Amino acid sequence: MHLAAFVEGVNHTTIWSHPAAGDQIAVETFEHIARVAERGLFDLLFLGQGLRLREHRGELFELDVAGRPDSLALFAALSARTERIGLAATLNTTYTEPAELAAGLSTIDHLSNGRAAWNIVTSHDAYFGENFRRGGYLSHADRYVRAEEVIGEVEAQWKAAQDRLPQGRPVYIQAGDSADGRRFGARYADVIFSLNTSFDAAERFSADMATHLTAIGKKREELRILPIARVVFGDTAAEVEERVRENGFAQISGPRALAFAEQVWGRSLDGVDPEGPLPTFDPVRPADHLMKGRVQSKADPFETVARWRALADRDGHSLRSLMVAMYGQPAFRGTPSAVADEITRYTDAGVTDGFALGAYVMPGGFDEIVDRLVPELQERGVYPDRYEGTTARDHLGLAPVGQPSY
Repeated sequence: MHLAAFVEGVNHTTIWSHPAAGDQIAVETFEHIARVAERGLFDLLFLGQGLRLREHRGELFELDVAGRPDSLALFAALSARTERIGLAATLNTTYTEPAELAAGLSTIDHLSNGRAAWNIVTSHDAYFGENFRRGGYLSHADRYVRAEEVIGEVEAQWKAAQDRLPQGRPVYIQAGDSADGRRFGARYADVIFSLNTSFDAAERFSADMATHLTAIGKKREELRILPIARVVFGDTAAEVEERVRENGFAQISGPRALAFAEQVWGRSLDGVDPEGPLPTFDPVRPADHLMKGRVQSKADPFETVARWRALADRDGHSLRSLMVAMYGQPAFRGTPSAVADEITRYTDAGVTDGFALGAYVMPGGFDEIVDRLVPELQERGVYPDRYEGTTARDHLGLAPVGQPSY
């Protein structure tokens, strides 16, 4: 089983307001996470990173994390403060030039002695493009065309410079879930970070990726699929549910609940009490999404509101508690033993190769994962008790490369 430590960019999940939370931009926060994950024999530390802060109603959305260190600069520091864990940076192909990517990634691979990984992202709208001289944005299909061109140019620059990277090239990671994204991932990725965390969804995703891989002459065994997941532990069922509730309401305040709901109603919900019932008026069609910098649901707003009202009537939800139920739930919950059994079920069935685990409170939340979950996995014989190699490719069990093979 392969595990990665996942630290998001701007998000509603990390509870930075928690008394035990560290500074969200201090290198010490990320050093703590990296060292703990390395103690837990994680393959990768994976940092998500956006290109622009979110805005809500034309103002900076201050309920989100307000900043994040640049991945490459941070990893330059962490490469000297860690020994084995892979360092996965999120770097954009739409707005970053190949020369920048080639230089930055090769620098980290050399500094870390072969532990660099590249999460290849393309961005999704013009809002991000406004931060760059090129401006604008590319259509969905064209983003992947450019990504392929950028990868080819990056690899060509490494070859032309005779840049003998310690692991041949960095590990390539991809997280797009569209049809184009899946085809791109099958062709280029060593690792897929998937959002399909339920067993049935993970099984369907794995089967679909196997089909894409077969179509280009590759095998499912050549790819590592790691769904992104969060866990909540407790010693009793009551403790687990109380911790889930506390985390959910800590993530989603009243104002944040209103902001989420406004994306579906497509209009201001000023005057609506988040601790009260759902609005009785209908959403706007087409919805005027008030949040910029966040992927919006493509679901019909009328259908979504009807479903939410049915859930609220059935379970007695307020608007805020419904948003917690929709957006504030962990993928796995239970005793460490029960969680270990459940995630082992996924890997035993071959629907995933492990998980990219996130913590609600940083940096200390990863201590609990390493101290409570990892020993359970090791007892089951599904998780290593030492690093077998020195590079990120070694940890992931990927074939070594001398030159890019795509």
